Amino acid sequence: MSRDEREDNTIYKVVVNHEEQYSIWPADRENALGWNDAGKTGTKAECLAYIEEVWTDMRPLSLRKKMEEQSGQ
Repeated sequence: MSRDEREDNTIYKVVVNHEEQYSIWPADRENALGWNDAGKTGTKAECLAYIEEVWTDMRPLSLRKKMEEQSGQ
């Protein structure tokens, strides 16, 4: 069995960090430190499609806040 065939059977979960950056992680593994479940599980393609839908601003949260502060001055 090739790596791609094994990967097709893997169930992933979408995780998000404190900077509102998204990633995928195998659903059967504990989250890496600093990452929390975003509430979506599925195939790799499903999880990546979800991320594409919800992660509309690639800038980290801290940068977005800083830019908002500067534009308000």
